[in-house]
Amino acid sequence: MARHEITSRQNERVKQAVKLRDARQRGKQQRFIIDGVREIGRALDAGIDVVEVFLCPSLCNSPTVQQLLTRLDESAAIVAEVTGDVFEKLAFGARGDGVVVIANTPARNINVLEIPANPLIAVLERLEKPGNVGAILRSADGAGVDAVIIVDPQTDLFNPNTIRASVGTVFSKQVCTASPAETLARLREWGVALIAARPEVDRLYTDIDYSQGIAIVLGSEANGLTDAWQQADIAGVRLPMQGIADSLNVSTTAAVLFYEALRQRN
Repeated sequence: MARHEITSRQNERVKQAVKLRDARQRGKQQRFIIDGVREIGRALDAGIDVVEVFLCPSLCNSPTVQQLLTRLDESAAIVAEVTGDVFEKLAFGARGDGVVVIANTPARNINVLEIPANPLIAVLERLEKPGNVGAILRSADGAGVDAVIIVDPQTDLFNPNTIRASVGTVFSKQVCTASPAETLARLREWGVALIAARPEVDRLYTDIDYSQGIAIVLGSEANGLTDAWQQADIAGVRLPMQGIADSLNVSTTAAVLFYEALRQRN
């Protein structure tokens, strides 16, 4: 595909791309920005529709980058070569891969999740920090969690911090957003046991059978879980705390619970 050259930071396409660092602009344009060879590759693997590519030739030296550019050249995306100065404006943080892309925001709906028999599901309610969401998605991917439902998200799914912290696992079609009511309805329809991480309860997380179909529910660090998860069929569990802190970072708690489930299932 033919490539165009952009040498000015004031180029309109560059300015529109940079705006996608802002959540309101991502919502308005229905697009988002992806940095990093690994993350862009995983977006392509997940079928994300890439519409624009900005690359800085002087930085695109590694074989991995060249392989990615071949894939992008085969797509329908508009490709622009930019100067180092322009790329510095486009890139998120200290990124030296030399490639940034713009993609259309995909629909991620709870009704299209593919739930296997005996599933392991993670539910994240009202998490505020995109880095925590991304870290949990990365742990969920590593531990073989079948689906992640983000309930009443306080940050949009494709925040650059979430993408980076998740190392691109956020692009999975098994990750979606939903309301508490529709999430509870589907979990009960799927017939899974429900457990919620709550530091104030007595039951330890190791006292649960994770080998059954189960959903692990985690709330925000600031406010915990809402009353939607205070129901008779939802078992509260806690991690033992030996020091003066009363709880762990939510992403750490998630990793412990996910890997306990993996241990039991193996």
